[in-house]
Amino acid sequence: MIDNPRSPRVRAVAKLAKRDARSQTGLFLLEGPQAVAEALTFRPQLVVELYATPTAIERYSDIAQAASVAGIEVEFVTELVLESMADTVTPQGIVAVCHQFPTSVKDILKPDAEGNGPKLIAILEEVRDPGNAGTIIRAADAAGADGVIFTGRSVDLYNPKVVRSSTGSIFHVPVAVGADFDTVLERAHEAGLFVIAADVKGDDLLAARQDGVLARPTAWVFGNEARGLSDENLAMTDLALTVPIYGHAESMNLATAASVCLYESAFSQRSAG
Repeated sequence: MIDNPRSPRVRAVAKLAKRDARSQTGLFLLEGPQAVAEALTFRPQLVVELYATPTAIERYSDIAQAASVAGIEVEFVTELVLESMADTVTPQGIVAVCHQFPTSVKDILKPDAEGNGPKLIAILEEVRDPGNAGTIIRAADAAGADGVIFTGRSVDLYNPKVVRSSTGSIFHVPVAVGADFDTVLERAHEAGLFVIAADVKGDDLLAARQDGVLARPTAWVFGNEARGLSDENLAMTDLALTVPIYGHAESMNLATAASVCLYESAFSQRSAG
């Protein structure tokens, strides 16, 4: 039982809440039973260390079983130690340390074994809010997207809040990081993707759906929460669309709008066969 919250080992885990520590070590912090269970199920080779309170392991016995199958030892800690390791104010008793595992842009855009290119991807340009970024990953996963690409101006993929907001989807859908926006759009076009910007000044999303535009293989581009995409960035896309607001809301949260856009494409593509 690890019971000293000031021990070097505990401090090393806690430091992973900071970007510098993540960059230096190539590791990141994973919190909560849902995210840890997804890691153990889909990417157990990435889990370096697994810590839990006895109470949490008793409650989430499936995690103990999955860890055993993967050959990973659960290290018991006190509640105080777990709180010192975690980034959340009220942690759920389980944290893990994992290897970072970004995918390359090339791998996301390459054809599959049958020669079929990607049908749906999300590109994030200067998305700074970690909650939005993680939720977009989750929405892309749910919509069956082939991947998500973070440009170098977006939030760090391994920011603890990004990881938490993805609720495990970070282990399901390929994500590339640090990409140059211009290069990504050039490669997306080369891969046969129709590049659509989500922008408040764009055309109506519903009209585009009715015209069959969204049935095409598509790369959606989502910009900064406050400023959106620059005119230069918009000029590089094929089309700009906006999610119509029928009520009295001043605007729509970026992650919510992205979820609508990704699902509209998913619906249209599947309806088209």
